[in-house]
Amino acid sequence: MKCLYCDCQDTRVIDSRETGTMDAIRRRRQCIACGKRFTTYERAEAPSVLVTKRDGRVEDFDRDKLEAGLLKACQKRPIPRAALEALIEGIEETAREAGDGGPLATSRIGELVLEGLKKLDEVAYLRFASVYREFGDADAFRKEAAELLARKTGERAGRPEVPANPRAGT
Repeated sequence: MKCLYCDCQDTRVIDSRETGTMDAIRRRRQCIACGKRFTTYERAEAPSVLVTKRDGRVEDFDRDKLEAGLLKACQKRPIPRAALEALIEGIEETAREAGDGGPLATSRIGELVLEGLKKLDEVAYLRFASVYREFGDADAFRKEAAELLARKTGERAGRPEVPANPRAGT
């Protein structure tokens, strides 16, 4: 493994352990030449999954592209990194399973992302939806937000309302 700092090819592994999701091995390395330390991750390469783009092109599924889109939608939001990793893993697994029958439409991946974000964070959901569904103006954004609010209000309709301050009624 090449050193990130001095490009020396001679490094040694100081520590190895599995990641929390058990899908990779985290290795701490030290450069023999400059002595600096850095971290690498080793993952098993999954079989290639093909996706069909909106314009009909077929490409390999790109986990990094999915992660970048999610990180952009979740920027400055209080979403744990582990929750995003779990969402990415779930979408990747679904893509792998569906990929056995041929290419998976990117529209299906987009809908999976939206379903996951809706459960995690409404603001991130709206951010992603605005790009994915190509909102042309503020009215499209407003309509999506209203639908999200209506679903949320409908879910609460079946449950008794709890006052914000229980002592306020006494």
